[in-house]
Amino acid sequence: MTGNPTTTADGKSVGLNTEVPHSARVYDYMLGGTDNFAADRKVGDDLIAAMPWIRGVVRANRAFLGRAVRYAAQQGVGQFLDLGAGLPTSPSTHEVARQVRPDAKVAYVDTDPILLEHARTLLSGGSDSTAVVHGDVRDPASTLANPELRAVIDLDKPVAVMLIGLMHLFHDADDPYGIVAKYLAAVPSGSMLLFSQFTADFTPETAGELERISSGAGEPVAMRTGAEIARFFDGLDIVEPGLVHMPKWRPDGALPDGSEHVFLYAGVARKP
Repeated sequence: MTGNPTTTADGKSVGLNTEVPHSARVYDYMLGGTDNFAADRKVGDDLIAAMPWIRGVVRANRAFLGRAVRYAAQQGVGQFLDLGAGLPTSPSTHEVARQVRPDAKVAYVDTDPILLEHARTLLSGGSDSTAVVHGDVRDPASTLANPELRAVIDLDKPVAVMLIGLMHLFHDADDPYGIVAKYLAAVPSGSMLLFSQFTADFTPETAGELERISSGAGEPVAMRTGAEIARFFDGLDIVEPGLVHMPKWRPDGALPDGSEHVFLYAGVARKP
């Protein structure tokens, strides 16, 4: 990869600054991917040095994504809006959804130019059921009005709004609850919210280290309590087992080793 600009599907140039770490690329590095740069790897290595089990936390978040997407598809939801999607690491949202619903439609939204580069590969088969959209999640109106997104997602039909491992990057000044409410207001009854978020409730000793490293990397995280995270689900019908320690959300079997280190809540809810 190079540091040259890439372009969106409408031909607009998007700068790629490889000197500044980006959470999506750090996440890719932690998953063992190669779509990252030295600045991203430095943050990842700092996290691993401070918390040797951190890769297991990242894998747990990815596993929750798979379980939540599969559940939503099994409940009849055929459209998935993956906000702050990062890189489409396999098994990706569209792969999981289409194991249940071959006709599932997926829109990935992110600001990272590397994700936009991957769009060419992702859509190389000419599929009209997947879109990779350059958009700022903080601006729901603009994101939802994007023609590329609207070409795939019909907002008159149920949508799974995915905010997985994202909202801890949004601080109070960003109006995180208002942002989520706007996305949910734009989708009809029967839509779902798929959500996970960092917390200090389970591993308070981790919070300080994570906050120190993330702040040093320029992307400080906002830890939230269970009560604060529950507010994102206001007005929704949360499905069993509720808002829980992420590994305990409908696990496929025995909890993986190291689950006690996972510092995220997770939950899925339906819009009545």
